[in-house]
Amino acid sequence: MPSPSPTPQQEAISLPGFTPEQLTQLQRAQNLALSPCGRWAAVALERLHADGGHYVCHLWRVPLDGKGKPLQLTNGDCRDSQPAFRSDGGLAFLSDRRDGESPESCDAQRRQIWLLPPHGGMPLRISDEPLGVLAFKFARNAETMAMLAPHWPGVERDQQRDEMKKRREHGPSALHYRSMPVRHWDHWLGATAPHLLVADQDGADVRDLTPDLDAQGVRALEHAEFDISADGAQIAITWSRLAPDRYRDSSLMIFTLDRDTRAIGQRLYAVHDCIQVEHPLFSPDGKALAYCQETRSMQYAPRRSLHLLDLESGDSRRLAPEWDAWPQPAAWHDDGKSLFVSAEEQGEVAIFALELGSGDVVCMTQHGSHSDLHFDVRREMLVGLRSSLRHPPEVFQLACNDSRTLDLPHLMSGFTPAKFEVRKLHAYAEDGSRIQYWLLLPPHGVYPCPALMWIHGGPINAWQDTWHWRWNPLLALAQGYAVILPNPRGSTGFGQEFVDGIWNNQWGAQCYRDLIAVLNAVSQHVEIDHQRIAAMGGSFGGYMTNWIGTQTGRFSCLVTHASVYDMRTFATTVDDPAYWYLTMGGAPFARGPEYERYSPAAHVANWRSPTLIIHGDKDYRVPVQEAQALFEALQYHGVESEMVIFPDEGHWIAKPKNTIAWYGFIFEFLQRHLKAQELSQ
Repeated sequence: MPSPSPTPQQEAISLPGFTPEQLTQLQRAQNLALSPCGRWAAVALERLHADGGHYVCHLWRVPLDGKGKPLQLTNGDCRDSQPAFRSDGGLAFLSDRRDGESPESCDAQRRQIWLLPPHGGMPLRISDEPLGVLAFKFARNAETMAMLAPHWPGVERDQQRDEMKKRREHGPSALHYRSMPVRHWDHWLGATAPHLLVADQDGADVRDLTPDLDAQGVRALEHAEFDISADGAQIAITWSRLAPDRYRDSSLMIFTLDRDTRAIGQRLYAVHDCIQVEHPLFSPDGKALAYCQETRSMQYAPRRSLHLLDLESGDSRRLAPEWDAWPQPAAWHDDGKSLFVSAEEQGEVAIFALELGSGDVVCMTQHGSHSDLHFDVRREMLVGLRSSLRHPPEVFQLACNDSRTLDLPHLMSGFTPAKFEVRKLHAYAEDGSRIQYWLLLPPHGVYPCPALMWIHGGPINAWQDTWHWRWNPLLALAQGYAVILPNPRGSTGFGQEFVDGIWNNQWGAQCYRDLIAVLNAVSQHVEIDHQRIAAMGGSFGGYMTNWIGTQTGRFSCLVTHASVYDMRTFATTVDDPAYWYLTMGGAPFARGPEYERYSPAAHVANWRSPTLIIHGDKDYRVPVQEAQALFEALQYHGVESEMVIFPDEGHWIAKPKNTIAWYGFIFEFLQRHLKAQELSQ
């Protein structure tokens, strides 16, 4: 491996004076892999490039014995991510660096698998897929690797690269579709489709396990998730098909391989209508497979459950059926008798131990949000990433026997944990339901102070005790605002019935009343100036901000980002109309008048609050026409309003300089409408 570099010293950053510029300069832990020896973890750490215009990503070595400092393993003007260890201890990763050239010369369109050899040396490229690699995994105890790679239908493998080059330079650029969807988030679905490949751990002897996909004319592996058994004899992958409701169902396809990694069998499991399968995870002995299942209908919001597939009998059973949670399998205990699961619970993303025999579920953590979990069999430890509202993601260790957390050297060497008051509170809705919300108060604030109610997206989502890179409340605290983070109806972590409250064309109903209940509660706090509260939100939160604009004038001003304004027009321009029809209880062609019930467009004449509208032009989840229509309606009705468009951004504002500008527009707008009120009083 190359000579490691020590942890870079960043400018010390703490909450007072925390700025959007400083937020973009913080290093960002992205992915984690545990070494086979268990003594260290590899972490992909993103940082701002010297030009301030984009991010690069490198791998770091984090010791797990509490001794020493994190050391940098890769470098250059490139993006190294998704670290994974081979059985011999070599560290592989995806990268856009180019072979035989300076790492400053990258190819973001064609990422390949690179390897840091176990006994040292420079990174070596071990894959050569014509159109790059999307994802890969190694068998833990075998010299086998599985990967997803895109292919042009009907084009021979050795001609794929030339075909891509020819089309880029000379066309044609036309995309031909025979079914929806045709777009996803910020891009048109392309002419290529993922295939599942298998190779040895050096990337040689590549075989396509799905050569007939193109002939079938399906995109079965679009957004697929997969796992490979420890012995390399089986690969499980989610397998999609178009459902009767025009959305996509998915099942589990299990490929069985011989010693030469040739497919000798394949079989579909969990084949049902209106069901999606996610997060397959083989047991240590390869005899069982844990996975998530989401069941959908027009009557109820998606229901997520945890299942175990017995690969010998083909039988599947639901795990912990009485547990009312949104679980996700994270890691197996090496004895195969228990499964570590992450799940949202009352505003936290906690770790649970699920005993397969008894079905008992035990919570192992109290605070924060946890991800990228790995089990260290030698020390009976869980290793992963943890963050909170106060601190960006860091590596953590958790003892499985007593749930004790062990301290590790920090990757965020220049970041001082923010010292501000966080209150986890509840309001009560008119139907008696408890509505959890976070109240963040600025340190050394002058009370009563103005406040921002930030409404989360989704709507099936929640504000957790977790760090936010896109909407970071610490920046508002540094400006002297209190921040309210409500979890109204539709939020996860509070039971399935609570999630159902947003389904079947109920967006502006109980969810809105829950937000008003939170507004009433925070208005009673002596620290909050109830006459100077703004509402802001993005995506669904933007919709709800729009709905608030048509229903009440209690907020001093509104900030609405990537928001839904006209539900009828949005229904057919969203990137996946079929799912929207489920959400609304039907298509606008059949239920048109009912779409007006909670559509801000139908009630915009009632709008009075000054409003800032923000949108990305490449947003295909909520097309930019929604922002334009809202802006025109407010201008027509004489409402004080302004609009900011980012031509090169999608649903989220992600580029560093755009992020800084995004916060700048918001804080300048709030200054005029909240802080200016203070000066005039």
